[in-house]
Amino acid sequence: MKNLINDHPILEIPKRKKVKFHFNGKEYYGIEGMVLTSVLYSLGIKIFGYHQKDNSPHGLFCANGQCAQCALIVDGVAVKGCMTPLKEEMYVQSCDNLPKLPIINKEIEINNPKLISTDILIIGGGPAGLSAAKTIAERDLSIIIVDDKDRLGGKLVLQTHKFFGSQKDVYAGQRGIEIAEILSEQVRNKENIDIWLNSSALAVFSDKKIGILKDNNEYILVKPKNLLIATGAREKMLIFPGDILPGVYGAGAFQTLVNRDLVKAGEKVFIVGGGNVGLIAGYHALQAGIDVIGLIEAMPRCGGYKVHEDKLRRLNVPIYTSHTILSANGDEKVESVTIAQLDDDWNPIDGTEKTFKCDTILIAVGLNPVNEFYEKAKEFGINTWIAGDAQEIAEASAAIFTGKIEGLKILKSLGHDIKEDMSEMAMKADIMKARPPKPEEIDLPEKEEGVFPVFHCNQKIPCNPCTTVCPQNQIATVNDLITELPYFKDEKECIGCGNCVAVCPGLAITLVDYRKDKDYPTVTFPYEMESHKLNKGDKVTIMGNKTNLGEFNAKRVRILKDYPHTQLISIKLPKDIAKNAVGITKHPDVHEKPLKLYNKPEMSDKAIVCRCERVTAGEIRKWIKKGVTDINELKALTRVGLGSCGGKTCTPLIEKLYIDEGFSPDDITAPTQRPLFIEVPMKYFGGLKEESDQGEGE
Repeated sequence: MKNLINDHPILEIPKRKKVKFHFNGKEYYGIEGMVLTSVLYSLGIKIFGYHQKDNSPHGLFCANGQCAQCALIVDGVAVKGCMTPLKEEMYVQSCDNLPKLPIINKEIEINNPKLISTDILIIGGGPAGLSAAKTIAERDLSIIIVDDKDRLGGKLVLQTHKFFGSQKDVYAGQRGIEIAEILSEQVRNKENIDIWLNSSALAVFSDKKIGILKDNNEYILVKPKNLLIATGAREKMLIFPGDILPGVYGAGAFQTLVNRDLVKAGEKVFIVGGGNVGLIAGYHALQAGIDVIGLIEAMPRCGGYKVHEDKLRRLNVPIYTSHTILSANGDEKVESVTIAQLDDDWNPIDGTEKTFKCDTILIAVGLNPVNEFYEKAKEFGINTWIAGDAQEIAEASAAIFTGKIEGLKILKSLGHDIKEDMSEMAMKADIMKARPPKPEEIDLPEKEEGVFPVFHCNQKIPCNPCTTVCPQNQIATVNDLITELPYFKDEKECIGCGNCVAVCPGLAITLVDYRKDKDYPTVTFPYEMESHKLNKGDKVTIMGNKTNLGEFNAKRVRILKDYPHTQLISIKLPKDIAKNAVGITKHPDVHEKPLKLYNKPEMSDKAIVCRCERVTAGEIRKWIKKGVTDINELKALTRVGLGSCGGKTCTPLIEKLYIDEGFSPDDITAPTQRPLFIEVPMKYFGGLKEESDQGEGE
C-alpha cells in the first residue's frame, strides 16, 4: 500500500488492520473500514471504470457521496466507492458502462415506512448544526440530527490547521479536528438529542415530511415541527479541456483522502484557486509529503487570508496571480497542466502559456450553498431555518455563530425567553463572514532589548487568540477590536513563554530575545512540517515574507503542552535580519521549470460540462444560441443534468455558459428540483431489510 501516509506532523496514525479483498479478479490487501476509493488510491489505482458514452475513464471526484464518478460493483451490486467501507473478502469490480440489474422473480412483502415526529430536525452535523443543537438542547425539546457521514463535525474533521476568530466564541487557535470533537461532545450525551449518522436526507415533501435513509439501510419519514438546514456547501468547478481526467478534483476530495483517510492523493499537485480553501489545501499537501508544483489565482491577488498565502510562499510554493488554467493533459489520467496569464479583460495572453508536470489538479474556486432542502421546505410551508454555509458561504467560525443564532431564533419562535443579545451576535457573525481587506504595510518594532513578540500579520481579519493566551496580558489589538492588528503593549516584561507563537493560526508571530546577545538575538519560530521533533543543531532555512534569509542551526527546540503539534524552534540570528525573519523551512525550492513541450488545449467546445452524461460545452452552447433558455428543456435535448448527481455540479456551469453568451440570470429558467437528493436502492422504499435482498438490484 505504497500511498498510505505513515507519519504526519499533526495527525496521529491509527492502528490499521489489513484485510484481503478482490478487485477485478486480483487479490489485494486494504485497510478494513476505509472507503473503497481511498483503499484503491492507497494501492495506486485511480481509474474506477469507463463511461458508457465515450469510454472515458472514471476517477475520484467529490468523495462526498454526491455524484457517481466512483461507482463500483461490490458483490454484484453497484455502490458509491467513496461511501462504502472495505470488508474482508469483498469482491469489487470496475463499473464499466452502465451496471446491469439482476433478474429477480419472487414475491416480496412491501412495508410502509416508519413515521417519526420531533420538535426539531437538523439536517447536517457540521459546525452550524452542532452549534444550533447545543443551543436548542438546553430547553426541553426533542431533536434529531441527521448526517450522511460516520462521524459528526462536517468538514471540520478534514481541517488540521488552527482556526481564526476568538477563543471565547469559536475556539480560535485550536485545530478544526479538535473543534469538531469539542462540538460533537457537547451534543453527544444530551438525552433529548438523537443522532443519526450514516443517514441521508432524501427529500422534502408537500405533506411536511422529510424522507431520511437512516443508517444507509432504512427509509424513514420524519415530521418535524421545525426544520433547520445546516447542509454546508458544495465545491464549484470549472470548464476546461481535460476537466474529467482522473486526478482532477476539488479540495474537499483531496482533504478527505489526505487528512481523513491518510492516503497520499498524488506526488505532485497543482492548485487552481487562491482563496482560503486552495491555500489551506496546499499547506495540508505539504504536511502530507506531497509537492505543490504551483498555485494559480485569476485575480491580481489571492483572495484568501494573507497569512495563509505567506505560509505557502515561505515553503517555496510558486504562486501565479492573474493566471488561469487552459487544460489538464494526459491520456487516461492527469500528466500535466497548462496555464496562462490573463489580460485585463480576463482573456489568456498568447505566448504566456506554461505547462507543468503533475499528477493531481486541485480545483478550489469557491463554494455554492447546499440550500435545496431549505427552498423546498419554505415552498411547502414548513417552519424552516438555515445556518452555516447553506445560508451564506463563510469560514467555519461564522458557521458556529450562525448555528447558535438560528437555534436561538427557533427557541424564540416557540415562545422561549432569550437572554442573549441577538443583534450583537449577528454583528459578530457578519465580522466573521466579511471578505479580507487588502493587506497593509506594517512597521516592525524599533526596540532591541529584552524579549518581545513580533507580529507579521498585515491584514485586518477576525483573529485574536494571541491576546488571550499572554499570561502577562501584554498583547492587544487596536481598540480591542477583533479585526484590528495585534501589538505588544510593553507595560510589563514579556517572559518569553512562547504561547503567542504557538497559538497563532497564521504562524505569523515570532519571539525575539536580545537578553543574552544584542548582536545575535535568539528568534523563536513556529514549525509544523515534521512528524518528529527537530534536534538542536539541525540546519534550517530562515525565510522572510519576501526573501530567503539564509541557513542557520537550531539552538533550542521545545513543544508546549497546550500546543503539542507546533514545534517552537529557537535560532540565533544577526540583528539586522532578526525582526524580518518570519518562518523556517526544510522544504526544497520546487520552482520547477515548465516542460519544453507546450500542450495546446483542445477547443473549449469539447470541454465536458456534465460529467455524469458527458455533455460538452459545445453541445450546450448550440442550443443556447438557438434561444433555449429553460435548463429543463436543455436537459431533454442533451441529457445535461440527468445523471447521478442530479445536476449538482453542472447547473452552475450551465448558468455561466448562459452569462457568457450574453444572457442575464433573469432570462434563465432554473431546473426543477425533484426528489431524490441522492440515488437510493428501491428495496429501502419497500421496507426490505438487508438480509432479504438476495440478488437485489438498485
